Amino acid sequence: MKRADLKMDLNCDMGELPEAIADGTQESLMASLTSVNIACGGHAGDEQTMETTVEQALRWKLAIGAHPGYPDRANFGRLELKLPAKEIADSVYEQVRSLAAVAVRCGARLGHVKPHGALYNQAVRSREIAETIAEGVGRWSRDVVLVGLAGSPMLDVFREAGFAVAAEAFADRRYEPDGTLRSRKFEDALIRDPEEAGRQALRVAERGTVIACDRSEVAVDAQTICIHGDTPGAPQIAAAVVRTLRQAGVTLSAISLSRN
Repeated sequence: MKRADLKMDLNCDMGELPEAIADGTQESLMASLTSVNIACGGHAGDEQTMETTVEQALRWKLAIGAHPGYPDRANFGRLELKLPAKEIADSVYEQVRSLAAVAVRCGARLGHVKPHGALYNQAVRSREIAETIAEGVGRWSRDVVLVGLAGSPMLDVFREAGFAVAAEAFADRRYEPDGTLRSRKFEDALIRDPEEAGRQALRVAERGTVIACDRSEVAVDAQTICIHGDTPGAPQIAAAVVRTLRQAGVTLSAISLSRN
């Protein structure tokens, strides 16, 4: 049974790979998106990559958000770190503040914040980590949307901290039966086939579900769907997702990541 409201935001994590910026891959992805999450100096990114990515997003009229992660460039923020809560909150605040300053210089503003990598995945399971993320963002502003995994307790924590939230699903990641993302340590964690990614995105938009790795059906009530910019063949995956959604009558809109 299809859901009545067929609107969906498409987001992508960007500003992470200087080579993708240099060869045009990053901007080619933007034609398929409605919002971007920009790395802001933790797991990746610096002032130049932030500025370039913000300027590209403005050209494509995309919603702009921050993508703070663990300050661990060697592992791209995908290794779980056991840091004190204050250190995590301080890092999140500094990352978001840094990107916000760049955005203002470019004539833009941040509308949302989405944690990255291990920080995101730990917040799915840990109320304390989710609270710490909210604290760090809240030092800068509470007038932004916090993005988190659809169906996870992290969204409740963000709401309790006074934030609007957007529930996120993934077109290019496989799921466990409990609704969490399949770990990247497994070979099948990524969906590399563009058509399969398109089918998963459409299922999320139309039915609010995904098929988990054990073939069970899992509820995924999402307002935004992520396509990872560093997934092999990301531009082709994004194009297939957009084509599949539009052919089914799904409206692509960043309204879900805005308070306007």
